[in-house]
Amino acid sequence: MRGLTAEVDDLAAARPDEAAVIEVGDRPLTLSWAELRAEADRVSAVLLDLGVQPGESVAFQLPNWAECVSVTLGVLQIGAVVAPIMPVFGEREVAMVLSRSKARVLVVPEVFRGRRHADELTGVMREAAARDLLLAVEHVLVVGAVDAAGRARTGTTGGVATTDPTPGTAPETLIPWPTLDFDAALAAVTLDPARTAELLGRRPGADDVAQLLFTSGTTGEPKGVQHAHRSLAQATAMEAAHLGLGDRDRVYIPSPLAHQTGFLYGLLLSWRLGVASIVQPIWSASVALEQAFGQAQASFVQAATPFLMDLVGAVEAGASRPASLRIFVATGAAVPRELAGRATRVLDTAVCGAFGTTETCLGTLSAPTDPPSSAWGTDGRPLAGIRIRIVDDEGVELPRGREGHYELLSPTLFLGYLDRPDLTAEVFTPDGWYRTGDLGIVDADGFLHVTGRVKDVINRGGEKIPVVEIENLLFTHPAVKDVAVVAMPDPRLGERACAYVVTADGEPPLGFAAMQDHLRAAGVSKYYWPERLELIDALPRNPVGKIQKNVLRERIAAALEDDDEKASAPA
Repeated sequence: MRGLTAEVDDLAAARPDEAAVIEVGDRPLTLSWAELRAEADRVSAVLLDLGVQPGESVAFQLPNWAECVSVTLGVLQIGAVVAPIMPVFGEREVAMVLSRSKARVLVVPEVFRGRRHADELTGVMREAAARDLLLAVEHVLVVGAVDAAGRARTGTTGGVATTDPTPGTAPETLIPWPTLDFDAALAAVTLDPARTAELLGRRPGADDVAQLLFTSGTTGEPKGVQHAHRSLAQATAMEAAHLGLGDRDRVYIPSPLAHQTGFLYGLLLSWRLGVASIVQPIWSASVALEQAFGQAQASFVQAATPFLMDLVGAVEAGASRPASLRIFVATGAAVPRELAGRATRVLDTAVCGAFGTTETCLGTLSAPTDPPSSAWGTDGRPLAGIRIRIVDDEGVELPRGREGHYELLSPTLFLGYLDRPDLTAEVFTPDGWYRTGDLGIVDADGFLHVTGRVKDVINRGGEKIPVVEIENLLFTHPAVKDVAVVAMPDPRLGERACAYVVTADGEPPLGFAAMQDHLRAAGVSKYYWPERLELIDALPRNPVGKIQKNVLRERIAAALEDDDEKASAPA
């Protein structure tokens, strides 16, 4: 399996003037393959001058700017490991990633969306000290508010410092480590034949570590997931073959490049196909429709359900349909059938369900040729070369149609958790299958239905409530824009179900009796009805759109405690 950086080498030589990166938003720009290659080479040269070694992690907290693409390529092509940090992460999370990754070089924006990330590094150092975390950072590259060509970056406020920094140094900040201005450092590089040959000599092997991503930590302490070049390259090839993607497509990336969805099934997939990757720093459905689809002619996107919801809402409100869009793969959770049907009609595109994790890449995926009921209402079928199974609590494989623990075996499995062989061992069965931690059913046609996470299961007096089914049914009510069903503690039954509902625009709020009537009309057993309804302005989601049910469980538990205190208080 050829490494993906080798694909870029070939593209820069064979099609130097074709678009490689298209950034949409307030600072629209395009980089050709030759320009991307040249900028990435300069990034590589700067990193080598800073002493970066093969296998060493380089951390960066960048939005979906074109610079994020060149930094990624610049790190990967010299055998170093990319350790991206979500742009929304605060000082606590950044300190954790820097400590765990042992990164000596960090790349940050000077300003993005009103946050001065560079100046926040003093707080990162304080946070690390308070938590006894050791940081190895020695150098910080700062991507300024204005680039070398004088173009203001998307989402910035203000500008560069009024002082006139010397070449190779950052504008004056409160950064506690030595700093370099990104553009000045790259401009100082001379790419003569000897330097170019040095960079080519650093190309990584297929089994070298390429990526270090930290899980979101919604169910525990974040873990560092390591992937080799081989598994990431294999994952992109498998998806391209499954969906019939080719060199006439263009890949749109609204998901953060610091997350596996945007990184692997956005950026690296575009390299695999040899097509332009269209990056968007700040999510906006109108920008997506006007620029990503209208001007840049994006044809493929893989993203979480909220992105799909927003596109559908914008078109229903009068925006132009994205005529270039062929396939939308929805990840993070199964697409509610009602939403998938609306999206297919409104956007006139194929909507495909999928299941994957940071550790496994995609395991299952539907395809445009699948029957709508399977493409929409399931988490897809195994990609070629992947095996899935459902087992009981003792690890015995169950027949199709039975719910149990979902496990898979894949050539795209991760190498292990960084410095945690104990945690790595826990997620693998004795025969080498990966334990996803999800419950699921494989139907008669071989499609996976994830029914919930093991820790999301609602056990009401010994009877498990089909959470995903109830959520899908509630989603069909006209007053429901978004919904999540979670467990709330109960002293008698152990747990009962609580429904959190976001009211649809222009609709009256859903009442408790109306919710019950809706489920009754759908033929749902009363035993499974949520026994509490909470209206909420928006469901809490992680940076890639996955509902944080742990937050909702904590919220309802606290609300019940408050209710008990009020009930026991003297009149």
